[in-house]
Amino acid sequence: MSSHLCTVEWQRAAQPFTDQKYSRAHEWRFDGGAVVRGSSSPHSVSLPWSDPAAVDPEEALVAAVSSCHMLWFLGLAAKEGFVVDRYTDTAEGTMAGIGGGRKAITTIVLRPQVVFSGARLPAGEDVDRLHHAAHEACYIANSVRSEVRIVGGWHAA
Repeated sequence: MSSHLCTVEWQRAAQPFTDQKYSRAHEWRFDGGAVVRGSSSPHSVSLPWSDPAAVDPEEALVAAVSSCHMLWFLGLAAKEGFVVDRYTDTAEGTMAGIGGGRKAITTIVLRPQVVFSGARLPAGEDVDRLHHAAHEACYIANSVRSEVRIVGGWHAA
């Protein structure tokens, strides 16, 4: 078992609060020292109360799923002797109603583009198998209720 820490901090400053006119901008501080500016999504809370330049929780969820999948894919490819030169994913999460007035990220689509090189190049079925294994192993994908699909491409350098 492992523990993963993040400190999320928001301060009101001199803004009113009960009138809903306050900044949603805040910071995420991670145990390794990284600091990320966070905010509500402008889709949820209008400007100027959201910071569109900050990372919102919905984006962070999509990024976490994509990052976890990539890390597993890279590790599995290396173990099988395939050389990955580049991995790029344009991941997308879709928010939808789930009943009772509630919303959720209901689908996350990963679109990895993987570039391989070296003497041993994978076949399409190898890449599909690696993506499937990465998806099965990904802690984050195993932690969410959203459907997670992988729509990937690959090619040799």
